[in-house]
Amino acid sequence: MAGEVIVDALPYIDQGYDDPGVRESALAMVEEECRRYRPTKNYLEHMPHLSTSTFETKLMAQEFERIQNLIPMETLSMKRYELPPPSGSRLSEVSAWEESIDNSKAQLEHQWVRAMNLELMLDYGIEAWKAYLEVFVAMQAKAQGQLQELKKEIQDVNWQRKQAQTKAGERLRQLEASWVLLVSKNYEIEQQCVELEKQIHELRKRISENEVPADVEAEPPQQQNDHHIDDEGEDVSKNVPEETVIEDSENQNQYEKSDENDVEMATVEEKEQ
Repeated sequence: MAGEVIVDALPYIDQGYDDPGVRESALAMVEEECRRYRPTKNYLEHMPHLSTSTFETKLMAQEFERIQNLIPMETLSMKRYELPPPSGSRLSEVSAWEESIDNSKAQLEHQWVRAMNLELMLDYGIEAWKAYLEVFVAMQAKAQGQLQELKKEIQDVNWQRKQAQTKAGERLRQLEASWVLLVSKNYEIEQQCVELEKQIHELRKRISENEVPADVEAEPPQQQNDHHIDDEGEDVSKNVPEETVIEDSENQNQYEKSDENDVEMATVEEKEQ
């Protein structure tokens, strides 16, 4: 949506704004962005076109046109305040003298009006200014009241914003602590997985090389008991195949013979010594 701004800053809980160099760094980034940024579209197209001639009068339009055309301003004419006599070529003309007399009467009337205004100001000017100042004081009081209301609304908005950001800050800190804990656990799990993978790789390598690990001791074969007693006290050895019994007996005889050979060899060595 045009004109929409998403603010993701939390100034009431963020820290580091007052650190030295932070403001200068931010201003430098803004200047760099303004230098590189080139707008590709009109961001004010959703707003109505600005009309600059709404409050212009005819006199203002003429003055703006004069300024645009670099035409110098006309000097103030003081002719109406002068009382020139008829020129030398019109000294004998009655109309020229009549114009001069009319001009003199206008100047005299103007001076009389000025004198009357000064007299009125002396009589009523003080009270008029007092009333004028009372109106201004009332306007000032009204403006001050509106200003106080706006300040109160701003303070309420800032307070609500601070409350919301404080709650959000507590939630963010909890989530951050949970995230750190989970990341630490994941790291430990990854370390354990790496260690297990190393052990599996080593075991596979030993198996491929037909090597028996040193920590694995060969367990002697357990003798099988041919006689098996069930829960009812009956001998179930008859269920054991005869071939298995014969193999077990042969193995037992071989173990016994090997033990006897070992004893004889030890006796011979002692006698030779």
